[in-house]
Amino acid sequence: MMIRRAALTVALLAAAAPAAADGNVWSAQRHPAPGPAEAIGSAAAGCLAGAAPLPAEGPGYQILRPARNRAWGHPATVAFIHDLATAAHRAGLPLLLIGDMAQPRGGPLPFGHASHQNGLDVDIWFRLTPRPLSRQELAEPDPRSMVQGNAVDPDSWSPGQAKLIELAATRPGVDRMFVHPAIKRALCDALPPDRRGWLAKVRPWWGHTEHFHVRLACPADSPRCEPQAPPPPGDGCGEELASWLARPVPVPKEHAHRQARPLPAACGPVRKAK
Repeated sequence: MMIRRAALTVALLAAAAPAAADGNVWSAQRHPAPGPAEAIGSAAAGCLAGAAPLPAEGPGYQILRPARNRAWGHPATVAFIHDLATAAHRAGLPLLLIGDMAQPRGGPLPFGHASHQNGLDVDIWFRLTPRPLSRQELAEPDPRSMVQGNAVDPDSWSPGQAKLIELAATRPGVDRMFVHPAIKRALCDALPPDRRGWLAKVRPWWGHTEHFHVRLACPADSPRCEPQAPPPPGDGCGEELASWLARPVPVPKEHAHRQARPLPAACGPVRKAK
């Protein structure tokens, strides 16, 4: 068993190598490509023209790990964050901590994600901080897991996190969100069936214990953006969720690294633009 597992790990890491190498090329681009904004390709094989920056801090939010230079997105993504921060403040929630968005020109990242490539993804931490974090705390943030095993941790999880997920999922333009299956179950258990409609967009996925991942739908100004298939019908609180929770071992982290997919031809000029 150990030999097979080691062999699997080596194979997966080898498959990830091309993505990391390509990601280094894209991460070397420190500024956005000029021209109008356009999300090109898919979240896992795409790029971003005319990216908009999210300022390091603004009303209701702060950016984590700013040195990564991943606080870029399609203008719709930046607008979504401002809108969510405003809604969260009105709901009495503290500052939002914004994790990775996209690189200045999108494209593959050298580490951390297989997605976040076309400027329509953003990670938002579950940790709710009542005060602004210091520069050092932002550079080296302290993640807080909301999960113990296959259940939410009662010492970390609160109605505040549940409310934040609901506010995000019900904002215009959101295509889907990803949370740990245990968090999805907690959301399902907390709501009666007639109030779960928005949970259709909240998809279970291993990991996502410290943050949730928001993906926006392709904007109207991005005809070369590749949409995902719509989520299955229903709120996802039944057999689908049970199938995730029945898995004895979560998907290993190595599975997050997949063979690099070819980028759309339109991404070549985006990367090379002066």
